[in-house]
Amino acid sequence: MEKLPTGKSESGAVGDAITVHDFSEKILEQTVHFHVIKLNGGFFLWVGSNPVLSNLAVSMESKFDSMPLSTLVLGDPSDTTPNSLAQRLTKRTKKQVYVSYCLPMTDSNLSLLVENRIKKEMEVHPDKF
Repeated sequence: MEKLPTGKSESGAVGDAITVHDFSEKILEQTVHFHVIKLNGGFFLWVGSNPVLSNLAVSMESKFDSMPLSTLVLGDPSDTTPNSLAQRLTKRTKKQVYVSYCLPMTDSNLSLLVENRIKKEMEVHPDKF
């Protein structure tokens, strides 16, 4: 769909279309699925091995601090992984980011490897985030 000079597409919609991007990777003997929904000005990222939504964090830039603001909307507040990941992705992309990280914390290296896989995908497909 072609954008017109007014910012509207030929269908009359304003802004970018919502797009979905999925990818998977075997990390530490576990298949990890990634689901990205690109939104106008941000994106939603779900990471997990089973189809559950056990937590949700949101992060956005602040004009008062160099560190993005972040809050947990749903889930266990003692698990800081979704908040931390959302903040780092907001800092990297300058976008509002929603993160649902639904993997067990069985290995401390898992979250680092998962984040590295997300960064790799962002480099290969920047238009999906």
